[in-house]
Amino acid sequence: MSWNRSQIAEMILERLHVAAPRVSLEFHLPRAVKSFVVDDLLPAELASAIANSFPPLEKMVLKSHLGELKYVGVQMNEYAGILEETIFAFQDPRVVEIVSQICRIEGLIPDEHLYAGGISAMVQGHFLNPHLDNSHDFERKRYRALNLLYYAAPGWQLDYGGNLELWDSGPKGQPRTIESRFNRLAVMQTDKTSWHSVSPVRHNGTRRCVSNYFFTLDPVDGQKDYHVTSFRGRPEQKFKDLLMLGDNALRQAVKETLGESIFKNRHVYKKD
Repeated sequence: MSWNRSQIAEMILERLHVAAPRVSLEFHLPRAVKSFVVDDLLPAELASAIANSFPPLEKMVLKSHLGELKYVGVQMNEYAGILEETIFAFQDPRVVEIVSQICRIEGLIPDEHLYAGGISAMVQGHFLNPHLDNSHDFERKRYRALNLLYYAAPGWQLDYGGNLELWDSGPKGQPRTIESRFNRLAVMQTDKTSWHSVSPVRHNGTRRCVSNYFFTLDPVDGQKDYHVTSFRGRPEQKFKDLLMLGDNALRQAVKETLGESIFKNRHVYKKD
């Protein structure tokens, strides 16, 4: 069976309508990193089809940096059609509107260019250190507001690692773990306090994720400044933390001086 983005959007919308009262309360709990999760987002047959359609790792791009190690894919026309249909189902105006209502954020703008979005895969040894996302889109015209993460690894368990970690007390505190459970949607706000990470993968398998970012014309936290993606070491990684602080400062200074042409993130969907 084949599904198009409108059909998938209707399924997402139906599930979010049911969950809305609960997850809106969850999102607005008094904690630094606002978030909510919805389990069993899509029918089992569709969720399995999405998982089985992920490309082999050699068809993806390995991102290897002091703060991260993972495979990514953003040129969606090179992959199975269901993956592109799923990603853009989350950008359906009806889905954007209900997410806006849940989070009480007006003027959400989905990103057709999938800047830093798309699909990702992580295998044993992969990780994502505590970090703040880049504050803007790739043209530096809009502010990043929400990250929507749909997990697509059947049978994934908590002790496999690869779980989302939200650092409500900052990168020197202790994280709140959101399990990367199959067919789960996790939504988090992205601002200057939303430190998050992915715990190291310990399992001999592949953790898969479909990602979208929503933007706004004004920052959700009211702070109109610019920052690059900023990594930190984990509390036990003292030396690595110092290296990352230096790297963050260098990239921030260079971009503020020379603009986006230096260290420009090429992770965008080139449709033409």
